[in-house]
Amino acid sequence: MINVVLFEPEIPQNTGNIMRTCIAANAKLHLIKPLGFSLDDKYLKRSGLDYIEKFDYDIYENYEEFKNKNIGTYFFLTRYAKKNHTTHDYFKKKNNIYLIFGKESTGIPKQILKDNLNYCMRIPMSDKVRSLNLSNAVAITLYEVLTR
Repeated sequence: MINVVLFEPEIPQNTGNIMRTCIAANAKLHLIKPLGFSLDDKYLKRSGLDYIEKFDYDIYENYEEFKNKNIGTYFFLTRYAKKNHTTHDYFKKKNNIYLIFGKESTGIPKQILKDNLNYCMRIPMSDKVRSLNLSNAVAITLYEVLTR
């Protein structure tokens, strides 16, 4: 199973768009607190439309709780990675795949990345921007995994 993990997401519209993308891709969403919004937020509901009621997701108090409850292979999306997201053969893994994305303002904490360097990856982009919109990054990566 493919899972999308949002580490401390801050923008409800991004999370709503990601929810819709996960439903379309049959992926499960995991949200790690603190969230920068309420799940009742009107922006979240507008982005996720009426799909939210049909949606399977879990919420965790922190990263440790997430790790303790989810066994599989974790891939971390970060601008600091050396490998592109296309270099991994995701389906050689026999267990669940977790695509982990950091919060919009600061990404995934460097200590988490440091402990997982072999599983850090990036989406190639020009040097004219620092990062892509979170919901776009999730869509790019999730569909890359699905088509491999």
